[in-house]
Amino acid sequence: MDKAFSEINIPELPLYKRGKVRDIYEIEGKLLIVASDRISAFDYVLPSLIPNKGKILTQLSRFWFEFTALDCPNHLLTAEFKEFPTILHKYREILEKRSMLVNKTDVIPVECVVRGYLLGSGWKDYKATGKTSGIKLPPGLKKAERLKDAIFAPSTKAEEGHDQNISFKEMQKLIGSELARKIKKISIKLYQKASLHAISRGIIIADTKFEFGLINEELILVDEIFTPDSSRFLPLASYSPGISPPSLDKQFVRDYLESTPWDKKSPPPPLPPSIIEQTSKKYLEIYRILTEKEEL
Repeated sequence: MDKAFSEINIPELPLYKRGKVRDIYEIEGKLLIVASDRISAFDYVLPSLIPNKGKILTQLSRFWFEFTALDCPNHLLTAEFKEFPTILHKYREILEKRSMLVNKTDVIPVECVVRGYLLGSGWKDYKATGKTSGIKLPPGLKKAERLKDAIFAPSTKAEEGHDQNISFKEMQKLIGSELARKIKKISIKLYQKASLHAISRGIIIADTKFEFGLINEELILVDEIFTPDSSRFLPLASYSPGISPPSLDKQFVRDYLESTPWDKKSPPPPLPPSIIEQTSKKYLEIYRILTEKEEL
């Protein structure tokens, strides 16, 4: 199995931010985003690493950024290591395939979730209230059922702990009505375009999340898109409303953790080798299916 990387250290560069999965550095007025092999669940970074995960997230995001570039500008400048500044060349083993050089933006403090199917917290909300994200849904819907229209479900971005779901009206108050409407429209458009491609490859994108930033008031897609960390992928062949479908995303790890005695309040347990190996395989499988590429 390939070597897994936990923390990415580049002493020559100022650290801009260290997230749950990504380490971000400033370089020449731009940002270097490096995806580690860390994995998070239930707001904790797990003590186990998933080999190749960072490479898969980076290369899959690169594929989707290029696929959607005409629909919405994004922050990607290059993911080709040979095009990186010379100062980085000695870090080839760490950076190649798992890093992107991107434009710096003023990040909008809202997570933009689009739901096309009734799963996860959307299903829990519906069971409890008949609504999801404040939107009334028809009675009698089943778990994993396809929604008539994709739902836009914003939440606040939390540096620590849970993101908080907010209504679209609250989002409008937070960032302004015009920008909120623009983000909602483009989020649904991106989801629909990617969903058509995924369905043609036998994959359902049940839901996904986006982040956006601004450069001189132009809306820019940032972070990652349509990866197993940010999306819920279901195999079309085994999909059936009313049952929990198998997943090709991080849900596999969440489901395993739910089966353990862990209370989600204390440090999480390490993952068994078999779960680590299966997770790595699932991530690689969804990459190969969606990009039609065998190699990273």
